Amino acid sequence: MNIILSRDSQVKMMENVVTNAETYFGKFCTLMAAYTRKTAKLRDKSDLLVKQLIDYANTENPELRTTMRNFAEELAKVQDYRQAEVERLETKVIQPLKAYGILIKQTRAEIKKFNNARNNEIKQLEKLEKIRQRSPSDRHMISQAESNVHKASVDASRTTHQLEETIDEFQKQKLKDIQKIFLDFVTIEMVFHAKALEVYSNAFQNLQGYDLEKDLEDFRAKIHIASGTFNEARPVTATNPSHSLPWSAGTQSVQSTLQKLKLVESDEESEENQLEDFSSPENTQLPWGAGSTR
Repeated sequence: MNIILSRDSQVKMMENVVTNAETYFGKFCTLMAAYTRKTAKLRDKSDLLVKQLIDYANTENPELRTTMRNFAEELAKVQDYRQAEVERLETKVIQPLKAYGILIKQTRAEIKKFNNARNNEIKQLEKLEKIRQRSPSDRHMISQAESNVHKASVDASRTTHQLEETIDEFQKQKLKDIQKIFLDFVTIEMVFHAKALEVYSNAFQNLQGYDLEKDLEDFRAKIHIASGTFNEARPVTATNPSHSLPWSAGTQSVQSTLQKLKLVESDEESEENQLEDFSSPENTQLPWGAGSTR
């Protein structure tokens, strides 16, 4: 019975090893998958930034246009390296962590076999004790029960030995894998950041070398040309300072129009006076009436 208790404590320790690996490797897998997805999203957002930089460069002056295009090209290189980072993380980190799900199931199956063998051994021992209590003189039944106990004990011992080998191999593989998985993770990140640092250094030098004075001179020249063309198109001003006002021409045209209206009104008043003269009693006789009376 002491052997059985010793095996129980041994198996509990083995189960704890498997349970611990299942818990933490599952969390590692989930977190690394999320890490990789975030990296892929960062790559996608950076690709959009590259596109916007190129679109913006096409609207600017030559110096800035060239600088922004070069910067966009360098940033696009970083995203190519980031894509390689994502693919390597999936292959060398996430897939090995996922594989532990199958390995843990297989190990648990071995533990289950041992538990079945141990339960059978305990069951046979209990039968033997009952027979000894009920029929202490029945040597045949006691002998048969003892034989069954022996077989169960041998089976349990064999299963325990197999389980020990399985758990030992599991622990050995786990320690190697956890080391390799995170070594690969660090290597992938180091390679990406080393290449990205090189590209970002080129991008920094490119942006730092931008000569804004050339673009500013070009901009001022364009503004000056536009301003000069506007001045040439303006009419020549008179010597009278009041005529230099933009509304002087409009004022002159209004005054001439008012003078014309006054002339028209005076003509209409003269015509009305003539009609009044014709309608007066003194002029009721037509001018040719005198000739007719003769």
